[in-house]
Amino acid sequence: MSQTPPLMALEGLSKYFKVGAGFMGIERQVVHAVDGVDLAVEPHEVLGLVGESGCGKSTLGRLALGLLKPTTGRVLFEGQDVTTLDRAGWKALRRQMQVIFQDPATSLNPRLNVGSILAEPLLIHGLATRREAKERVGELLSEVGLRPEHARRYPHQFSGGQRQRIGIARALALRPKLVVADEPVSALDVSIQAQVLNLLMDLKQSFGLTYIFVAHDLSVVRHVSSRVAVMYLGKVVEVGPAAVFDNPPRHPYTEALLLAAPVANPHKVMSPPPVKGDVASPVNPPSGCRFHPRCPEAQDICSREEPPLKEIEANHRCACHFR
Repeated sequence: MSQTPPLMALEGLSKYFKVGAGFMGIERQVVHAVDGVDLAVEPHEVLGLVGESGCGKSTLGRLALGLLKPTTGRVLFEGQDVTTLDRAGWKALRRQMQVIFQDPATSLNPRLNVGSILAEPLLIHGLATRREAKERVGELLSEVGLRPEHARRYPHQFSGGQRQRIGIARALALRPKLVVADEPVSALDVSIQAQVLNLLMDLKQSFGLTYIFVAHDLSVVRHVSSRVAVMYLGKVVEVGPAAVFDNPPRHPYTEALLLAAPVANPHKVMSPPPVKGDVASPVNPPSGCRFHPRCPEAQDICSREEPPLKEIEANHRCACHFR
């Protein structure tokens, strides 16, 4: 781990959602979307956040950005506890943290042309006059591989890959330090995914960005990340350098994710999945290790005691009793 302080630190972060009507004295159920996560994001790194759908990775990204208020825990950005900020404090911090959404078709305002979409954050934060914003919009479009004249078009006039480039340009408009990329390529064709991933990596080098890269595809995350955190049912179960995941991983769930990834070879016979069953309900998560009902290596202690996320080698932590 780097000796410099982390850009962002998540400490004991949890988010519970109450569901159900709760009428006639019936207690509402609670969804444990994120439960006691401790995670640090180093400056200029790409931290991949991976797991099955519903594991809490997108919720964790929104907690980091302050789009959701945590139930417990806190978020530190450059050493400052941002969970206590007021409205004015958050507005100033928005310049430092931005997001790229999964679906550009729904995250871009269809009533505004691209020039207005990209100029809006500059005008809101008072960073440019309208004339200066127009010039800056042309620069942003060029930086993401589009032409300045595209500013006059509307989102529906672009392909999916082009719309995502516009979403990336909007995230870069304020020159942030941290960008949360919430499954930024999952809605795109495979041929376009590589182009967008390469663009994100080029922009990281050009502007010294730090990414939290959220995805469910471990192969994509390993390709772009310097470190990878694996989530299961609201918990981080393994975190370490991306190179660690090229070797046999330590946690049984991470191993299952790797084996489930499709291989681009029609002649290779896929191995049967090493785990059975479905993810347990976050309303009533299992006791002890949350993965134990599906783990092929589970023993009695796994259902009784929750394993800590402990360091098993340099810069590599794993939450398993037997690893």
